[in-house]
Amino acid sequence: MKVMVVGFGGREHTLCWKLSQSSKIKRLYAAPGNAGTEAIAQNVEIEPAWAYIPSLGDFAASEGIDLTVVGPEAPLAEGIVDHFNQRGLRIFGPDKKAAQLESSKVFAKEFMTVQGIPTARYKVFDGYQAALGYLEEVEMPVVIKADGLAQGKGVFVCQEKEEAREALKKTLVERCFGQAGCRVIIEECLMGEEASFLAFTDGKTFISMASSQDHKRVYDGDRGPNTGGMGAYSPAPIVTQEIQDRIEEEILGPTIEGLSTRDCRFTGVIYLGLMITEDGPKLLEYNVRFGDPETQVILPRLKTDLLLVLEACLEGRLSEIDLEWDKRATICVVLASGGYPGDYEKGKEVWGLDKVAQSKDVIVFHAGTIQRDDQILTNGGRVLGITAYGHRLGEAAIRAYEAIEKINFEGCHFRKDIGYKALNRGVR
Repeated sequence: MKVMVVGFGGREHTLCWKLSQSSKIKRLYAAPGNAGTEAIAQNVEIEPAWAYIPSLGDFAASEGIDLTVVGPEAPLAEGIVDHFNQRGLRIFGPDKKAAQLESSKVFAKEFMTVQGIPTARYKVFDGYQAALGYLEEVEMPVVIKADGLAQGKGVFVCQEKEEAREALKKTLVERCFGQAGCRVIIEECLMGEEASFLAFTDGKTFISMASSQDHKRVYDGDRGPNTGGMGAYSPAPIVTQEIQDRIEEEILGPTIEGLSTRDCRFTGVIYLGLMITEDGPKLLEYNVRFGDPETQVILPRLKTDLLLVLEACLEGRLSEIDLEWDKRATICVVLASGGYPGDYEKGKEVWGLDKVAQSKDVIVFHAGTIQRDDQILTNGGRVLGITAYGHRLGEAAIRAYEAIEKINFEGCHFRKDIGYKALNRGVR
């Protein structure tokens, strides 16, 4: 088979890495890929942006691609699945209508309400003055969210009203997120511990993946602005078997049922961003694809051939699949460019990757990298994800941070406390 992975981040390198282990795949492509995918796939210089969706379709048709796997959210929101389906090309991911679960937080919250899915109370605003007026009526803290896609940066957790006013001004007046910030949600700030929960679905049934926990804030101790994710680990001990049962019964089941009654085609991965509260799991947000960096800790634990799972989803026979998991824990620490998630420079040479290649139970997943001759250069905000295995989480963390000591590039920044919540709970 010929398989193409669309995207250029750490998630896409992980997908290529896992798919390359399938004996059924004879040729693997990454569009456009990065320096990491270049070692295991053929990089194709086509961007995963809406203007290039026809070009991706043309390439898939001309090269006889048997399956396309979409990594990032933007092409899904722009209808890449609809375009490929119209051309008779096999593709893994939800159609544009279903992708609104991620591309519009307003759509998602209204969907949750109709389906009776536990979530935070909220109100929607498209005007600055009206939003300010409502802000005076509510107790702090609150969460302010831009409606559209903002690369994980459109969420503000505001402890004080002045902080919330500034978030509203940035979003609705200054339009720092462009069209994505034309509407905002102001919702109650749920208390508890966050977790990420992903599942495969063929549109009729679902299979849950191993649990994980992301670290969104840029600095240690969950301080600073939100990012696309500074690290993750799996499993997340906060997701006990009892909690997982409730997630599947109260959230996943109603989600799949609601999509099926709305004429949505959802063949792909459904991602639940959760808050585990005293009252149980509550849904913060949906993503409609593999998470990043959650993929970098989940897929390394998956022992089942990923291609077989994706094909079962496309063929409506996911119920026949059993997933097998490595019992070891995994942790991923993201190395970011200086200044991220704000402005940052590119083109910094990355040193030490050859040394890490010799480390036991450590995998380097490339994100914002590019190869120039024999050099690996930075090419994005999140540059590398260092994933390590351990029989316990603490062991995995030690391995990951020991590997990081061997890597360097100018301005390199990373969190030094990935996994701290689990470790503070006594999980060693």
